[in-house]
Amino acid sequence: MSFTDPFTGITPGRKLNAEETLRALRIDVAAELDATNLYQAHIDAIDDERVKAVIAHIRDEEKEHIAEFIALINELDPTQSQKFQAEHPQTIESGQMGVLPTEQGAAGQTAEARAQIGMQLTVGSLLGQEQS
Repeated sequence: MSFTDPFTGITPGRKLNAEETLRALRIDVAAELDATNLYQAHIDAIDDERVKAVIAHIRDEEKEHIAEFIALINELDPTQSQKFQAEHPQTIESGQMGVLPTEQGAAGQTAEARAQIGMQLTVGSLLGQEQS
């Protein structure tokens, strides 16, 4: 997958302005999500438990990075923060991003419960919509 290069047209040595910084951070989120999916695919395809454990640890660090980037974007982009707050008011307290809500989703289970039993999470399931 290719994303727009946030550095296109920027003179070497010039710092990013606020909008360019936000664009770069959004690309960073996409890259972390891509890495998370790649590591999970490796875990799913490997039998060696030691290797799986190391890759799972790295995957979980990527998830932490995603949360950090999203918190930063919410801090720097008032419109994004407003939209996020409107959809997930319990996730932001005192300007700090917390754990995503574990609202009831598909089959009446929380996202955490579905993850623990190996159900695939989708945008719809995370929003509490039944999968078809």
